[in-house]
Amino acid sequence: MDLLKRIEDNDVVVGVVGLGYVGLPLLMEFVEQGFKTVGFDIDRKKVDMLNEGKSYIKHIAGDRVKKVRDSGIFEATDDFKRIKEVDCVLIAVPTPLTKHREPDMSFIIGTAKNLAPNIRKNQLIVLESSTYPGTTEEVLKPILEESGMKADEDFWVAFSPEREDPNNPKYNTRTIPKVVGANTEYARKLVQALYEKVIVKTVPVSSSQAAEATKLLENIFRSVNIALVNEMKMILDRMGIDVWEVINAAKTKPFGYMPFYPGPGLGGHCIPIDPFYLTWKAREYEMNTRFIELAGEVNTSMPYWVVNKVMDALNEHGKSLRGSKVLVLGAAYKKDIDDPRESPSFKLMEILLDKGAEVDYNDPHVPVLPSMRHYDIQRESVELTPENLGAYDCVLISTDHSAYDFDFIVKHSKLVVDTRNATDSVKGDKKNVVKA
Repeated sequence: MDLLKRIEDNDVVVGVVGLGYVGLPLLMEFVEQGFKTVGFDIDRKKVDMLNEGKSYIKHIAGDRVKKVRDSGIFEATDDFKRIKEVDCVLIAVPTPLTKHREPDMSFIIGTAKNLAPNIRKNQLIVLESSTYPGTTEEVLKPILEESGMKADEDFWVAFSPEREDPNNPKYNTRTIPKVVGANTEYARKLVQALYEKVIVKTVPVSSSQAAEATKLLENIFRSVNIALVNEMKMILDRMGIDVWEVINAAKTKPFGYMPFYPGPGLGGHCIPIDPFYLTWKAREYEMNTRFIELAGEVNTSMPYWVVNKVMDALNEHGKSLRGSKVLVLGAAYKKDIDDPRESPSFKLMEILLDKGAEVDYNDPHVPVLPSMRHYDIQRESVELTPENLGAYDCVLISTDHSAYDFDFIVKHSKLVVDTRNATDSVKGDKKNVVKA
């Protein structure tokens, strides 16, 4: 039977490759809509936990995972030979940067090489990983064709960028419109029909390249505007003006302005990374992305600016940074999640350690610092007690989790450096608070 008709009839098996913060929520949507689904991951620990009905992501409830496991239409595996069992393959693997800020395609390439010997005719293969325009056609498709089959004749490829915002109470995987793109009309119909089964709205574009560029534009827009307010923060700080007060006043304008907020640096799997994918690809066309690169320079400089603020604040208290005890609050890249990917907290801790400070951290959602691609800072979360807070020369707020009682923190700390305006609502004396 025609694959499009089978999708329309809910008569397909869906495979999701990469069961992380993007792949797992997507997989669960398909299961909850009644699709037989197979999850693929090279991490055996994740596979075992899912098959036991357990969650390893904070904002995905264990009860929901158990319900999916008990549905009888889901199984997780690390056996890529089972790709033959599925009709639609959705790839959600990481796309980080190398140390030289160039695209690291190793996860996409490795996944494609695992798929190539195991794909069969009449399958749809969709890449979701954020990447530069041309990746689906230039990287993924040629490796899949090593199977001996021809793309868009024997099987079909498409691109649909992930749009996850973990722990956002307003939007989730199902309610965020989904961009879909493919380079043939039939593949475009396939990918649109598939996602329409689980997503409230699909937004078709003319090609996989256009879909890839859409995701980059979304995140470059955010990166540039965050860089703007970060630069404003540094300028206004020198002028003795509170940038947060200025932003709150500016956002009362009902048109022509959208509020963005400064911080200690960029975090997450998209905004710190995606702009450099376009920068790299643009060089192939002899183009310079000066605006994007300038924003990147501003944002990557923020941890150093914050540490300088810590040094100045300690100096005001008769302390040097070297030998001082600093407690960093928050290891996750945004509030109320357990995702530390690209979190500026790691860079802050690295700089502080390099300058001779004694550094600890607290995060109610990240009890132990994981080993990251560029960091291996082995620490366990310190309990926030009056005695512990009082033992540090400086408490540095990097992530403003809702679980934090900032009145309590300010009251029991000698010095607080606040990068998130988290202490704005604190009642009482705030003479020990410095905004950064």
